[in-house]
Amino acid sequence: MTARLITCLALLAPLSLVGVALLASRERGRNPTRLERALGAATALGLAVSFVEVAWLVLSHLPSGGAVQKLGLIRLDGLSVTMAAMVSLLVAVVGRYSATYLDGDQRHGEFLGRLAAAGAAVELLVVSNHLLLFWIAWVATSLCLHRLLLFHPERPRAVVAARKKFIVARIGDLLLAAAFVLIWRRLGTADMSELLSRSGSEELVGVLIACAALLKSAQFPTHGWLLEVMETPTPVSALLHAGILNAGPFLVLRFAPLFVESRAPAAILVVAGGFTAVFASSAMLTQPSVKVALGYSSAAHMGFMLFVCGLGVFPAAALHLVAHSFYKAHAFLSAGSTVEATLAARIRAPERRGSPRRAAVSFLVAGATYVGVAHVLGMSPWENPSLVVVGAVVVMGLAQLFATGLADGGRLVPLPSSTSEARRRLRQRGAPATNWRNRRGTIDSVPLRVAALAAFVALAFFGLEELTRRALAGALPPLVDPPPSILMLGVSVVMVWGLAAWMQMVGLGGSSPRMARLRVHLRHGFYANALFDRIVGSIQANPPFTSHRGTRS
Repeated sequence: MTARLITCLALLAPLSLVGVALLASRERGRNPTRLERALGAATALGLAVSFVEVAWLVLSHLPSGGAVQKLGLIRLDGLSVTMAAMVSLLVAVVGRYSATYLDGDQRHGEFLGRLAAAGAAVELLVVSNHLLLFWIAWVATSLCLHRLLLFHPERPRAVVAARKKFIVARIGDLLLAAAFVLIWRRLGTADMSELLSRSGSEELVGVLIACAALLKSAQFPTHGWLLEVMETPTPVSALLHAGILNAGPFLVLRFAPLFVESRAPAAILVVAGGFTAVFASSAMLTQPSVKVALGYSSAAHMGFMLFVCGLGVFPAAALHLVAHSFYKAHAFLSAGSTVEATLAARIRAPERRGSPRRAAVSFLVAGATYVGVAHVLGMSPWENPSLVVVGAVVVMGLAQLFATGLADGGRLVPLPSSTSEARRRLRQRGAPATNWRNRRGTIDSVPLRVAALAAFVALAFFGLEELTRRALAGALPPLVDPPPSILMLGVSVVMVWGLAAWMQMVGLGGSSPRMARLRVHLRHGFYANALFDRIVGSIQANPPFTSHRGTRS
């Protein structure tokens, strides 16, 4: 009886958000204050339900991943409860932010209704335990996002982005539908808990699901629409990058057992996700627009999550998913106040750029420290190769910070944390005190500081990964070493990653013609978006882009 009651409670969160959407449709957005209160109550209810579900999972002595199948359509485990709580919190934050952002807008209430509908679709997606219900929620999530992207239909760039996203999403929907039909015909059941426990090596099904996840997460070469949605209101961008975009990695995490014994799907995730992560993180540094750079950042993070899933380190991918969601929500909702901070960072960029020698020292010290910490913790590259590879990427990703510390004479000078701090540094521009090259630190302390930071990162990674593994035990498969071919692909991607990190530390602003050409190609995203524009025909189908001085983006 208790299990059935808890399972019914899981439906309260999406149903309450559906009620807000219906209320907005009935009132046609005429009373935004009332809708704000209704949305706040719905999200608070969703958070309360999530806490009750977590308490019940713990107190009932079930493994955190134990699914409740009393009603058949709903699945409760550590992953679904975590995602549901995260979505409720994100919708609450975005809704509260929109109260100020859209204050005075005649369509504010309509926006809240569309936001609630999108949140309901995602909530239903993460708790679904039936293939048909999961697919319906998957499609509904995309359609609700499409309505949010077209909130300003008078903006041509927003229309172009929505059109391209619609085409990519429909292809992904068809691929996922084909995968579900195949797995239903082979296993004879649409119950996800049952089929995941019985599934073995399903190469074709895994390939279809992997491709659907790649399309959902704006991976190369279909990433262009993600860069053009910046014409939509900022709350939409926050919900997209922090919530809906994560549906791709969540799809892989939910069907993780299919990827454990299948090589082709894992190879697709490793290659496509790894390449997108390297490409997008490099292209991000060449973008003059802060929001476009954040778009490339999201594509890179999605690629890294899928890369980690391909290597079979699913708890690390789940941890990254949650952390990235909150980080990107904060980044977008504070994008307007961090423009000056970004400008201040760019002013200091030439002085903070490391030399090849400093970059080499950074890599060697960070790498040696990471190997030492892994050895002390018993993380052998022979026993846990995939986990060690992922940890190496995490430490490598922070190597640029280590090199910055060396370039600043051993002082790890943080980036501006607020607008006032950025303004202070901008006012000091050109003053002798800001000549970072002239600063001198204690030479002997530089390697120690870099080693300490690398050790902290390594300990945090292995510790949080272990905590996530325990919390999601049963919801995700245990760590299994990937086949040698997949591991070699992962190592190859890491080597390319290292080269990209080296170039970023030394600086993409070199004066050589090759570096100049590379910067141009990266800034234009290797022209994949231009090619997609030609295929879709969006350039001919829409008038030339014009500036909208009276609107906010």
